[in-house]
Amino acid sequence: MLETPAVRHLPIPPQLPGSWLGLLGGGQLGRMFCMAAQSLGYKVCVLDPGDDSPAGAVADRHLRADYEDPVALEELARLCHSATTEFENVPAGALDFLAEHCVVSPAGASVAIAQDRIVEKAFVRDCGIEVAPYAEVRSAADLRSADASLYPGILKAARLGYDGKGQARVADRHEALAAFESFGRVPCVLERRLDLSMEVSVIVARGFDGLAVAYPVSENVHRGGILAVSTVPARVSQQVSARAIDATLKIAQAMNYVGVLCVEFFVLSDGRLLVNEMAPRPHNSGHYTIDACVSSQFEQQVRAMTGMPLGSVRLHEPAVMINLLGDIWFGDPGAQAPVEPDWARVLRHPQAKLHLYGKAQPRRGRKMGHVTVLGGSLDEAVRVAVAIEHDLGIAT
Repeated sequence: MLETPAVRHLPIPPQLPGSWLGLLGGGQLGRMFCMAAQSLGYKVCVLDPGDDSPAGAVADRHLRADYEDPVALEELARLCHSATTEFENVPAGALDFLAEHCVVSPAGASVAIAQDRIVEKAFVRDCGIEVAPYAEVRSAADLRSADASLYPGILKAARLGYDGKGQARVADRHEALAAFESFGRVPCVLERRLDLSMEVSVIVARGFDGLAVAYPVSENVHRGGILAVSTVPARVSQQVSARAIDATLKIAQAMNYVGVLCVEFFVLSDGRLLVNEMAPRPHNSGHYTIDACVSSQFEQQVRAMTGMPLGSVRLHEPAVMINLLGDIWFGDPGAQAPVEPDWARVLRHPQAKLHLYGKAQPRRGRKMGHVTVLGGSLDEAVRVAVAIEHDLGIAT
């Protein structure tokens, strides 16, 4: 039995350009959302506590306040016809308040599923879609009684984990108990480590009318728990690609989701496809859509929340997206002061598109930008992307 959120969406009259859109969150995803919305003629008001947030720097208005600040939320609700979020850990209370005054997408009920790995895995499994073998961990006793087949495994905090944070590889029960203590005994999932062929993701956009579109499957490589490279289209069979897209659309429909949704999958060496996790927002693995597709994932986010028809997801050319972390500003491992990378060297490749997020202070592990490389063939795009990584000193 599919358990779907209580909130049901109905088609809404299109919200015309010139009106205001609200955004919770001020990071780079919000920055790219602002640019897409402004390109379509909308104005954006960002609610974010940061003084120098990437999104706040380009938004038409920036409310510098906590996400649950009642005065700021009331002002956002008065100004904006509709609102969205750029990160999944937005307080549920903020979304619920806004939903009483304006159109909110995705709904708080959908976001809540993705905020908790325990809830998320149960929801996906109830959709009839496979996930990795796992056990819910709410106490040390749960770890002591967990099936031995889950080792070696990965202990993951159920909430507030991203980019590899709140995760620990554990070889046995002893290591799992130690990791659980280090996490502060918060609820977790213990997930069996699997023999992976690769990781892929699918991004879909779905409107209030229930119509949905799916982008080409992206093949993803992570380093240190952070997405490093996305290659599109993924080098998987048509059958695997079709199954991944079908599963993502099924999840979106089961949640009655409105907006942009990313679902990440494990592709096993035996060809099986398992859901890893989902993100109720545009995703790092979809940044290539800005340059490589007719409509970017951020434009789709705007279209969906305003009741406008969704755009085409057609891929112009194969593409490779390289994540740019703050590490490349420091060069040698022992370097203390940041040095600006040689962007001219990157842009000597005419098919390279550079996107920097306007963050003043580079730090190791911090997402500072990305490069998308287009190619007449996938092999060409991969070859140029490898050369750019070498030029920037990115270890592969």
